Amino acid sequence: MTSTTFRDLTAIQLPKWGAVRAASGPVPWLLVDDDGQAVLPVHRYFIDFVARDTRLGSVRSYAYDLLRWWRWLIVVDVAWDKATSAEVRDFVLWMKQARKVRRHARTVSAATAGTLNPVTGKQYLDDQYKPRSIAHSNAVLRAFYEFWVHEDGTPLVNPVPLDRSGHRRPHAHHNPLQPYRAGEGRLRYNPKIPKRRPREMPEDRWKDFFGALRFNRDRAITATAVSNGARAAELLGVRGVDLDWGEQMVRVFRKGTGAEQWLPVSSEALVWTRLYLAELPPLDPQEQVWRTLRRRDYGAGLEFQPLNYEALRAVLRRINTLLGTNWSMHDLRHTAALRMARDERLSLRDVQEILGHAHLATTGDTYLIEQQAEVVRRVQCHLADRAEQAQRPAAPSAGYASTDLDVLFGGGAE
Repeated sequence: MTSTTFRDLTAIQLPKWGAVRAASGPVPWLLVDDDGQAVLPVHRYFIDFVARDTRLGSVRSYAYDLLRWWRWLIVVDVAWDKATSAEVRDFVLWMKQARKVRRHARTVSAATAGTLNPVTGKQYLDDQYKPRSIAHSNAVLRAFYEFWVHEDGTPLVNPVPLDRSGHRRPHAHHNPLQPYRAGEGRLRYNPKIPKRRPREMPEDRWKDFFGALRFNRDRAITATAVSNGARAAELLGVRGVDLDWGEQMVRVFRKGTGAEQWLPVSSEALVWTRLYLAELPPLDPQEQVWRTLRRRDYGAGLEFQPLNYEALRAVLRRINTLLGTNWSMHDLRHTAALRMARDERLSLRDVQEILGHAHLATTGDTYLIEQQAEVVRRVQCHLADRAEQAQRPAAPSAGYASTDLDVLFGGGAE
């Protein structure tokens, strides 16, 4: 493609080529073509990716981004190692206006997609690619091509360029005694990502939400999440040996690092957990605590099996349908974090430790915020004070005695 050739991006539809499949071995996910064969450039990159102690969930996420990129290359008829910044630019422009291809058409959610929920104030997801998705895609492509540039020099230049129009060049004033930081600088075609305010579940909404839960298991999970802000993936991995009843603590393994950490739990959450466990047959301490009977074991009927994330999402879907809301498990984490951040007895360092943030700035930038309702209330008080001051008579000018003005005007001068 030459610099004077322009693609009709609105007419482009990505083909249903290839797939992402789970695999056994060191690389847990594969990008395969129509024949079921692994795409070798991606597979070699994933071998290096996993060897760098990358989280397995990230491999799956990267695989889907690269699948989309490979489908784009098929449409524009460009080999993966011949792609230039023009292909990346057009790919970003296409994502900004394209709609995701859904495996199944929307039914109930068709009426609310992209709208704001009047109760929570949160926007329902639609079928557009969000700025964060585009930025993540660019980062994946940048890392993929960076690997191949250093691996065998193919291609010679990374087609995902850095933004050279910024305030300074990359590695400016670099200390020669320090290593270079990979990927320094903003990517040229990254969209601006609006900062999202964390959504807290108000106390009355929390009571409605908790009251709509039907099972002790669900009450135990949500009460635990709102008491210490643990992520859903961390809570679902809790085993019997991870519960310390005497100290009222639960052990989780952090999502990003896998580090072990004991978190405090409210007494209410432990009560619901005890009631839930009393409903189960004896549980092996090494097994996951949260179980479900909703999945059938083929040929053997119903069995208690570990609760997974999709089953937990199904619980929230039922609650949201009942209440007309769109709460998520991460809203419980935000609620716990904002409650702790406003508690004068807890320092910001305490909140960071409980939430498992690697950097204190992450905690501060996210949760040291003013509540919008409180800001509006103070501004309204400010405007009311100004209106009241405007109605008051002007004060006497300097040099006049108030007693003389009282005699002159009959008293009562202000």
